[in-house]
Amino acid sequence: MLEIIFSILALWLFIKAIGLALKITWGAAKIVATILLAIAIPTFILLAIFTGGFILLLPVALLAGAVGLLKVCS
Repeated sequence: MLEIIFSILALWLFIKAIGLALKITWGAAKIVATILLAIAIPTFILLAIFTGGFILLLPVALLAGAVGLLKVCS
């Protein structure tokens, strides 16, 4: 009987650990997306004002990656 109780408690703890890991991953993805947006938007504005061409691809890629992360996490 004691083995059944410990097995149930171990299963419950395992499920809680998976839930915590998912919450941490989700939070980390949101932090990364926020940092990408914070870097990409001013860079995009500056490069749009002063230059053109292929240099604009980097901030556009950062913006797309951040938006993609936020859509996946939401």
